[in-house]
Amino acid sequence: MNPSFTLIPSSQHHRSLLPLPFTPLTSKRRCFRVSLPRCSSASSSPLPVHKDLTGVELLVDKLSPSLRLATSAAVVAGAIAAGYGLGSKFGGSRNAALGGAVALGVAGGAAAYALNAVAPQVAAVNLHNYVAGLDHPSMLKKEDIDGIANRYGVNKQNEAFKAEICDIYCQFVSSVLPPGGEELKGDEADRIISFKNSLGIDDPDAAAMHMEVGRKIFRQRLEVGDREADIEQRRAFQKLIYVSNLVFGEASSFLLPWKRVFKVTDSQVEVAIRDNAQRLYASKLKSVGRDIDAEKLVTLREAQCLYHLSDQLAENLFKESTRKLVEENISVALDILKSRTRAAPGVSQAVEELDKTLAFNNSLISLKKHPDVDRFARGVGPVSLLGGEYDDDGKIEDLKLLYRAYVTNTLSGGCMEDNKLAALNQLRNIFGLGKREAEAIRLDVTSKVYRKLLAQAVSGGDLEMADSKAAFLQKLCDELHFDPQKASEIHEEIYRQKLQQLVADGELSEEDVSALLRLRVMLCIPQHSVEAAHSDICGSLFEKVVNDAIASGVDGYDADIKKSVRKAAYGLRLTRETAMSIASKAVRKIFINYIKRARAAGNRTESAKELKKMIAFNTLVVTELLKDIKGESADVSAGESADVSDEDPVKEDVTQTEDEEWDSLQTLEKIRPNKELVAKLGNPGQTEITLKDDLPERDRTDLYKTYLLFCLTGEVTRVPFGAQITTKKDDSEYVFLNQLGGILGLSSKEIVEVHKSLAEQAFRQQAEVILADGQLTKARVEQLNSLQKQVGLPQEYAQKIIKSITTTKMAAALETAVTQGRLSIKQIRELKEANVEIDSMVSENLRETLFKKTVDDIFSSGTGDFDEEEVFEKIPSDLNINKGRARGVVCELAQTRLSNSLIQAVALLRQRNHEGVVSSLNDMLSCDKAVPSQPLSWEVPEELADLYTIYMKSNPTPEKLSRLQYLLGINDSTAAALRETGELLNNTSEEEFIF
Repeated sequence: MNPSFTLIPSSQHHRSLLPLPFTPLTSKRRCFRVSLPRCSSASSSPLPVHKDLTGVELLVDKLSPSLRLATSAAVVAGAIAAGYGLGSKFGGSRNAALGGAVALGVAGGAAAYALNAVAPQVAAVNLHNYVAGLDHPSMLKKEDIDGIANRYGVNKQNEAFKAEICDIYCQFVSSVLPPGGEELKGDEADRIISFKNSLGIDDPDAAAMHMEVGRKIFRQRLEVGDREADIEQRRAFQKLIYVSNLVFGEASSFLLPWKRVFKVTDSQVEVAIRDNAQRLYASKLKSVGRDIDAEKLVTLREAQCLYHLSDQLAENLFKESTRKLVEENISVALDILKSRTRAAPGVSQAVEELDKTLAFNNSLISLKKHPDVDRFARGVGPVSLLGGEYDDDGKIEDLKLLYRAYVTNTLSGGCMEDNKLAALNQLRNIFGLGKREAEAIRLDVTSKVYRKLLAQAVSGGDLEMADSKAAFLQKLCDELHFDPQKASEIHEEIYRQKLQQLVADGELSEEDVSALLRLRVMLCIPQHSVEAAHSDICGSLFEKVVNDAIASGVDGYDADIKKSVRKAAYGLRLTRETAMSIASKAVRKIFINYIKRARAAGNRTESAKELKKMIAFNTLVVTELLKDIKGESADVSAGESADVSDEDPVKEDVTQTEDEEWDSLQTLEKIRPNKELVAKLGNPGQTEITLKDDLPERDRTDLYKTYLLFCLTGEVTRVPFGAQITTKKDDSEYVFLNQLGGILGLSSKEIVEVHKSLAEQAFRQQAEVILADGQLTKARVEQLNSLQKQVGLPQEYAQKIIKSITTTKMAAALETAVTQGRLSIKQIRELKEANVEIDSMVSENLRETLFKKTVDDIFSSGTGDFDEEEVFEKIPSDLNINKGRARGVVCELAQTRLSNSLIQAVALLRQRNHEGVVSSLNDMLSCDKAVPSQPLSWEVPEELADLYTIYMKSNPTPEKLSRLQYLLGINDSTAAALRETGELLNNTSEEEFIF
């Protein structure tokens, strides 16, 4: 294809492309712009068509530069001469001749100038035609351009000539860049740089041509109308950006103003560079393929640097390339495995593909450890399927299938080699399988192989003839790299399967037992595993027999049931402990059902009936069941039964209580009935299976207590109008109570505690009625003693209850008396002498209140006395209160009462109540003794003098009178005068006394 060029006269066009200003042409010279086709490629480079010279251009083309100058000079000289001649001829004067010479000389000069001005255009056309004659513009050399310029004497910086060079460069760049649908080859930048150097074009001029190519692509994008063509032109523009940046390197940022001219962002430029660099590097990786060596990795690293691709992106592309190569092998292997028409060696072929993958992975691992790894392409290392086609939950099963096939092929020879074990680990890492997933597959396959080899060893007799069975089995595990613990589990499973086959008819014969023993010895199965297998398999059969026997109920446990139980207990070769454990589990489940119904009953009588059914079930079914399991004879006489009953462990424990202090309880005596009653009721129930571990202690004691109350009250029936009557009461119920205690698993101590608490409760309820007022009389004591004997409660505990009741009643009375102020310290001391514990009956707050009241009474007694030892020591000790706190209370009361006593004395003085005055002054002196005070002040001193006079007349002791004088602030002279006045007052009637 030889695309044509459209020559468009445009003298202004190249000025806009070139960065430097040019002198405008004043002649008819024209510059030509080349219009390139839309889709051009390096393989079909467009070449310019030949141009023809016309007119003066042909003359200039024939003349050399020197000849052209001579011709120009001759033309100018001839024009001047002709003008001079014409001016002389027609003007007739010298001036006219000179004017003609000047006029024609100017015209000749213009012609000569035009002749020389056409030379650059002619040189440009010749350069154009020269390039058109070449097979490819890249064949143009710098010497060729210099030769054409020298031939016409043209400077290469001339506008027309330089414009032609730029057009040729622009054409070459367009031809080198592949169209949008094709990828870069990687040599475009080198070719453009080489051609640019050949042309000798400067970087600014070359950059302007790159921008012009971008304008053409941009215009073509605007011209196209379909989406695909627009995408193609966009990719072409991105390739131009990328190649241009490679051509100009770091100078691209200021030589190529993509953002300013085309309104593209920096990120878009980065994306264009990144995407094209990635495509080039990916293409380079495809050329490398699987044959990766150190030299190729170095080449890849150099290509990465050349393409300006970041290390991270290069690493990702390298890993993606290796992953795709591995995915090809995996896909082939999967197709082989999943092919319905595959032949027997299909697994081997699939494994070969996986071996290729492992070999490729090993080569990458070894290259990663190479000493020159820093010079290699980034991303060298183990292969991983993460992020690829098989990194999906839906593909994980396919990878597991391949892994299983590889494990199966590895173990096909009956052993696991060490190198294959390492290969399996690598394959697991490549597939991204979890350690547990891979181990599960290996375990499954290895288990099947182990079973197969074990079966061969058993059938061939190798295992039985081996001196050491354990060593034989261990060697087998070592060859397969199989966990001995897993092998032991397989042995146990084989034993279980064999046992399951032999016990299918419901029992094990002697031959069966011998066969199981032989198998156990060969497989080295421990005793506890054998017991566990028999317990699970034989136990499930025995459990069914036991459940059927229990389900038969009280009336259905006949001879056939007994026979089946005995046959199962012996024929299944269960140990006594295992058989009893199975029976216990089934029986306790039935017991729990009875307990649930008893709890859900509406009243005590109904609840007791359910418990009684459980006791009957235990006696008639469970007891017989245990006898059949143990193989005991069913022909037991009534006397023997009675003897067995006497040896009942629960009753023995109850009888053997500490100090026999509770043996007097009537209820405890009744649960140990005589032999006649036991013989009448039949054989006692078993006590080996109990609910001790199934129910908490509180629930068990509550159930026992419920039935005990039923024994005490009898069967109660409700009648109309809400009344209740006892319709049935029998002491034989206590025998069932004893059996219930055995079923519930209650110890002797727990049973005694129930009887004790119930006896104490009954005694307390009736004693509280007798001691309703808290008074203990002789008649009431006799009544309580009779009650104590009736209940059977020990004397000590009865006295404690009586004391508790009376104490409680007395405590309430004492608190009421203290609150109402009817209790004095004297009465408290009398109670203490009577061994009444005041501290426990009266709270501390009330005792402090009583102390405060006692002290207040002392301060208001009117005697004027205060005993410090009595108040500060004895009374607090009697009341058992804190002495320091008591002293604080006394001081506070004394200070308050001191001033109040003076005020009260003055008030009584004004009322002429002399006795009250003396009493108040004595109270003031008592407070002063408790807390010594300073002299008191009063607004009317005469009233203080009157108080002193009245007190003096009451004949007080000198100490009290002297202290009162001090407290009232009366000096000695005033006191003496008052004493004289007092003597005069003695002779005057009270009515005449004037205050």
